[in-house]
Amino acid sequence: MRITIVGAGIAGLATAVSLHAAGFEDVTVFEADSRIRSLGLGLNILPNAVRELAELGLLEELQQRAVRTRELAMYNPHGDLVWREDRGLVAGYRWPQLSISRSPLVEVLAAEVRRRLGAGAVVTGTRLTGLRVEPGTTCGVFTGRDGSTRTVETDVLIGADGVHSAVRAALYPEEGPPPTNGVTMYRGTAWGDPFLTGSSMAVLGDDRRRLVLYPIDRDEAAGKVLINWVAAFPEGEDDRRRPSSDGAAEMRTTVLRQFGDWAPPGLDLTCLLDDTRDIHRYPMIDRDPLPRWTFGTVTLVGDAAHAMYPAGSNGATQAVVDARVLAWHLAGHPDAGDALRAYENERRPQMTELQKANRSMGPERVITLAHERAPRGFDDVRDVFSEEELAEISRGYAQTGKFDQDWVNSRPSLTVHRRHEPDMRRETWSAQ
Repeated sequence: MRITIVGAGIAGLATAVSLHAAGFEDVTVFEADSRIRSLGLGLNILPNAVRELAELGLLEELQQRAVRTRELAMYNPHGDLVWREDRGLVAGYRWPQLSISRSPLVEVLAAEVRRRLGAGAVVTGTRLTGLRVEPGTTCGVFTGRDGSTRTVETDVLIGADGVHSAVRAALYPEEGPPPTNGVTMYRGTAWGDPFLTGSSMAVLGDDRRRLVLYPIDRDEAAGKVLINWVAAFPEGEDDRRRPSSDGAAEMRTTVLRQFGDWAPPGLDLTCLLDDTRDIHRYPMIDRDPLPRWTFGTVTLVGDAAHAMYPAGSNGATQAVVDARVLAWHLAGHPDAGDALRAYENERRPQMTELQKANRSMGPERVITLAHERAPRGFDDVRDVFSEEELAEISRGYAQTGKFDQDWVNSRPSLTVHRRHEPDMRRETWSAQ
């Protein structure tokens, strides 16, 4: 089976590795950029996706370049603790939660694709510019940076090309650009002293703004951690004084104007920003849920299928799970179209609910509620919430995203095992 993947980000590379692990050898990944590189900074991989990476043999290498997240702690701007919960191994999962820079994750996945499928399995500098889907034929037209074109006939084409997906645009030409909720995110990383447990994710917020901080790397010799930070607030909140350029100094001033009087636990925000060399600014965008991902032998994975707001650590996580579920179904169905529909039937309803949950800021909704109920802060969170109410918000979101402990630890593996049946004189596949 010839399989073509459009996009060499986390979703596309994870799909290529998963397909090879499921027995597919003719897999090619096309990337529009001239080289594989990662845009963005830190991210979290939840245990349901870490399990998949472990079963692909990548966990040991990734752990050397990541921090095992120990806890999630949420605060109001005054530093009052609203909710905390254990994460990863500490919470009883069989696999950790990993906080990592996007760059090493992409590097590890790309190296594994080339190791398994060969150096030619990733074609860079080639953009999808046309797609033809007809009964019995799927063709992608790719244009190189020099203007040359190449038509690729394939048995399966997978759109893994992100929130601005060319494959999705070909399937839904009237959709237009991704919508924004009016929030702008400022992001950066800087080395600093460990805070809280040293492996904590801290989220502070009110009803409009969020400040997220967590370590993504360690320098054991220096006793420092690389802190990933995200500051998000509504665009237009301070239009007259918004930065007129992407200069780091001007953006630091903007962030401090919004968050300078906040009290992140164990951190000096001003020092953290001063130590941040590069600051990046993005609008917060997502995609509306789709009624359909699969057209014949074309389907979507990752952000191309279900881009969502960055709440709850589910972007990269769900892309990895998509990859494994898709490979599992392709290995288990003799007809590629049936396999893609089975993959969509399993994943799309769940991702639709998760997209909707993230538009309400997922588990961070407790911060908004805390501000609405006690805008001046509180001495005891039990005066604002019952413990059961907070726990239910967290538990419900985990179940929506299928990363609750019971499910992750006990569900059947998505690894495809090859078995030989001499009477059939061929190899067949079983998913266990």
